[in-house]
Amino acid sequence: MHEHILNELESQGLVTAENRASIRQYESQKPFSLHWELKTLLYLGVLLLNLGLGYLIYDNIDNIGHTAVIAGIAAVCAACFVYASRQRVPFSMGQVQSPSPYHDYVLLLGCLTFLILEGHLQYRYGIFGSRYGLATFIPMVVFFFVAYSFDHRGALSLAITALASWLGIAATPASLFAQNDFANANVVFTGLALGLVLCVVAFASEKYNCKRHFAFMYLNFSVHVLFIACLAGIMVLERWLLFVPLLAAAVFFFVWYARSRASLYFLVTAILYAYVGLTYLVFQTDVFQTNLIYLYFILSCTGVIVFLLNHKKILGIQADATG
Repeated sequence: MHEHILNELESQGLVTAENRASIRQYESQKPFSLHWELKTLLYLGVLLLNLGLGYLIYDNIDNIGHTAVIAGIAAVCAACFVYASRQRVPFSMGQVQSPSPYHDYVLLLGCLTFLILEGHLQYRYGIFGSRYGLATFIPMVVFFFVAYSFDHRGALSLAITALASWLGIAATPASLFAQNDFANANVVFTGLALGLVLCVVAFASEKYNCKRHFAFMYLNFSVHVLFIACLAGIMVLERWLLFVPLLAAAVFFFVWYARSRASLYFLVTAILYAYVGLTYLVFQTDVFQTNLIYLYFILSCTGVIVFLLNHKKILGIQADATG
């Protein structure tokens, strides 16, 4: 707690000198929480473990043999899901606390090893053939089931990523993969539809209290997919009359959402994408001369500074005693 706050409280007679000394001693000696640092390290450890095992298998595949590799990966994956199932708490529409400190990380390891197992089976035996959509559809179903059954945000992010991959493959003609040409309207409109669907699911989760804490994850994917699709429609497809209004509507919507939830993250994200789109449009105009480029960047940088200084007012957050 800041000293001038204590001074203000003491001057108003709300705290005594003894209370002030006790508060200062508590603030100086209270333990520092390492909760999020340890969670980050554990998640990083799971990812590094998968990378290390993958490299070890790749480097020794001739000595180990494909059958042994597949059996080992399947055993690790099965062990992770069996452990998670035995530790699983009853399903609830609300948020469920993890039954143990390691439950979420073991479940994440199981999901990642499932992807490795599927990829290795496809690489070695071609079990899906050229049906790439099926190769992404199966993990999508598995990860959505795991996310809602075990209340796991990491599995949900993998599920949404698999959903995006599946929709992208389903909407993209096979000839585009052969030609490496992804400047296709189908891909852009699919991304636009996916972003809208994820946004609807997020609000439905909150309205009907169905894992409402998942809403942020859905909106986090939605905001980026929507804006990237709009920018792709403007820059790649050059359909300005359609995608410029859509970009503006997306900006206004997420600014409104940021203000309604006092979310600096969504506010900054919306403003950043709006700035990218505006800058592109400005540079495409014929009247934009070289001597105005510097003026544009000076004004835009000034606008960013003003925005950062006044973000609490924009979000409607009351200024605290620290100013």
